[in-house]
Amino acid sequence: MTTAAMNETANFAPVLIAESRAAGIAEPDDLYGWLIGSWELDVLDYDAAGNVQRGDGEVHFARVLEGRAVQDVWIMPRRVAGAPPSAACRNRYGMTLRVWDPAIGAWRVTWINPVSGSRDELIGRRVGKDLVQVGTHANGVPIRWSFTDIAPNGFRWIGEALEPDGKTWRLEAEFHARRLG
Repeated sequence: MTTAAMNETANFAPVLIAESRAAGIAEPDDLYGWLIGSWELDVLDYDAAGNVQRGDGEVHFARVLEGRAVQDVWIMPRRVAGAPPSAACRNRYGMTLRVWDPAIGAWRVTWINPVSGSRDELIGRRVGKDLVQVGTHANGVPIRWSFTDIAPNGFRWIGEALEPDGKTWRLEAEFHARRLG
């Protein structure tokens, strides 16, 4: 990387990253603030038949855009694990942007993975003790992503897709996270 490119990169982070949530987001609405920091992941991916592939990963969260949003970067496999797998479906180096929308009293969530080309749109709300995000894959299939078993140093994330019967949720992925540092 050239010196000029390094300077531009150094200038970018301070205008993106925020120290705290925006004043317009009340504390009870700050659903994702507890995630700020870095986490290691045990990854379980399920195919349509229910077969599981295990792996590892990492995810990093930060407040961005003057504290109006929470952005993350999901990386699987972990960067210390070496070269990524050849299958694009098993290689995730993507990001989620969660933006508070006061008009609907919820978070608009967008996931993008340039490796696989996936892009998902969801709405995130608290449901009991869990954070539940409901939306669609780019192909229109309804999805539900949930943060469950939330604790200061861990959580479980579940990704599900609605089967064609319109009633059955099929598990697509599951992440067990542990806070780093």
